[in-house]
Amino acid sequence: MESSLNSTNIDTMLDFEPVIGLEVHAELMTQSKMFCGCRVVDSVQAKPNTAVCPVCLGMPGMLPVINKKAVELAMRVGLALNCTIQHKNVFARKNYFYPDLPKAFQISQYELPLATNGWLDVERNGESEETFRVRIRRVHLEEDTGKLTHLENQQGSLVDFNRSGVPLLEIVSEPDIRSVEDARIYALKLRQILRYLGVNSGDMEKGVIRFEANVSLRRVGSDQLGTRTEIKNLNSFRALVDASNYELERQREILQSGGRVVQDTMGWSEARQVTYSQRDKEEAHDYRYFPEPDLPPLAISENWIEDTRSSIPELPYEKVKRYRRSFGLSTYEAEVITEDRSVATWFEVAIDSGGDPKAVSNWMINSLFGLMNEHKQAIDEILVTPNSLVALIKLIDKAVINNNTAKEVLGQMFESGEDPLSIVNERGMAQISDEQEIAKIIQDTLSQNPQQLESFLEGKEQLRGWFMGQIMRATKGKANPAMVNKLLSAELEAQKKGDPN
Repeated sequence: MESSLNSTNIDTMLDFEPVIGLEVHAELMTQSKMFCGCRVVDSVQAKPNTAVCPVCLGMPGMLPVINKKAVELAMRVGLALNCTIQHKNVFARKNYFYPDLPKAFQISQYELPLATNGWLDVERNGESEETFRVRIRRVHLEEDTGKLTHLENQQGSLVDFNRSGVPLLEIVSEPDIRSVEDARIYALKLRQILRYLGVNSGDMEKGVIRFEANVSLRRVGSDQLGTRTEIKNLNSFRALVDASNYELERQREILQSGGRVVQDTMGWSEARQVTYSQRDKEEAHDYRYFPEPDLPPLAISENWIEDTRSSIPELPYEKVKRYRRSFGLSTYEAEVITEDRSVATWFEVAIDSGGDPKAVSNWMINSLFGLMNEHKQAIDEILVTPNSLVALIKLIDKAVINNNTAKEVLGQMFESGEDPLSIVNERGMAQISDEQEIAKIIQDTLSQNPQQLESFLEGKEQLRGWFMGQIMRATKGKANPAMVNKLLSAELEAQKKGDPN
């Protein structure tokens, strides 16, 4: 149906707004493929075309069998996205020829998908708690295709069927997204949920999750949708943003010049930073869907649905709310800690061990994550335990060490996994908190720097901080900063009055 944008007088248009819907394809973390017993892990690690069998190669006479685990993981996603799980599911043949599709059809779902009519409320960045809702049209199961490698200089293409038959989940949104930035935030949130649910690793570099963006423009205030184009196989958030921005601008130029946007399927050239036409956009009838004759309808009982619902963990947006309410974290702190489920679990173990939530989150965000990035280690790979970080924080609270020394101790803990108190004792890193000892160091510092002292007494107040630095340097950072500040201030005031201690 022709868009109203194409028939409206362009000169009278005030402006256009983007209308975006996303299709997200996510490989499911099962042991075997969707309809056969080939191991999924081999599809990535094995030599090309060796992790295959007659079923996933579509040999004549071979019969597929539905992977129960894939169905359970898909139901988990549907329930987390507030969808209705359909009790009757039918797999269908989606017919089209492409070199990476060994059967010349794909087993997918069409008229009776697994889950329908859900939604996801997405929080925009910041403390305002502003959200937007994206309706989920459907969540359905299908099998992945093989992988094509195009040779340089158009010398041909190589096909590897190892990935063919890997369980693939497709999540289709309604066209509810109104900006490219919101599309990015929605995609990030969806990827995070998939990781929390344990259904997908979220590893974009391995291609286990891919985006397809349906983008169009319509006049601001209009209810009628414009002609859309679909950008296929976007395998990074940057590609999603860049391709969508480019395509929207391309459509805007066409419309403002009085032209018509043609419904099309587009590819994205990362090298040239442009979209390009791949083929005319197909409609459902082009695929000649019909029920897969080798698979009976899949019946899902209410008990199975409820058992699956009980397996869903606390989701990240729920954790953010609880961390703010129960632990007093800011939205930023809560979102950083809950970004990865394993990090949130580590944090909660620390709290259960007696750690102060604010202190633990501060040390994780400002120090521990930096060490993890530097050493390229995940939270479940590091030698620092939640208990040992809490023990380190308590050494600060008890004035055994100061913050600067604690950072040094944490570095040692990261390297060796040792207990923080053992490191402090073995290396003589305990904080100096003896007033007489600190007072003597202050006297020595002032007497060794008479010119600076005279300048201070003449009104150069900023030298107070300079003296503080000299004292901390003399004690190799081990002096109690609060005590140094207190005693130094008293001594400098006495010097001003001509009554030094």
